[in-house]
Amino acid sequence: MSPQLKMIALDADDLAVISTHVQDARVQAADIVWRQGEKRLVVGMSRLDWEQTLDGTAEPRRLVAALRFDRVLACKSRNIDLGAPEKVLDLVGIEFHPQDGRAEEPGGSALLLFAEGGAIRLDVECLECELTDLGMDDLGTGLETEGEG
Repeated sequence: MSPQLKMIALDADDLAVISTHVQDARVQAADIVWRQGEKRLVVGMSRLDWEQTLDGTAEPRRLVAALRFDRVLACKSRNIDLGAPEKVLDLVGIEFHPQDGRAEEPGGSALLLFAEGGAIRLDVECLECELTDLGMDDLGTGLETEGEG
């Protein structure tokens, strides 16, 4: 078993690395938690263990992970039905766009992009993101699709 990841992103380059690790993650709408008073968004997910998958020495597997953004000023979503908590969303990736297009400024917007046009936009004071693996996803391997298993 490969060691569990714990990664922190403080700039766009760091976030690109985290984005690679969460590509094709499955997220239930109920596992998207906006804590406005704490200026925090937490997203629970089942992510593909890309390191093990690309290594090719074992069956692909999924890990339960938490993605956290701090210092969030605003959180907006598009094409995500929060009224359907069991709906599974497929995370495509994460992008960071600096405020006013100036890379030297710490503030900007983080975009979580989902398949089928879903998106979450986070306006942040500065980029503070953490990805932490929590353990194995006992529901199956990375090869299964929704409805199988």
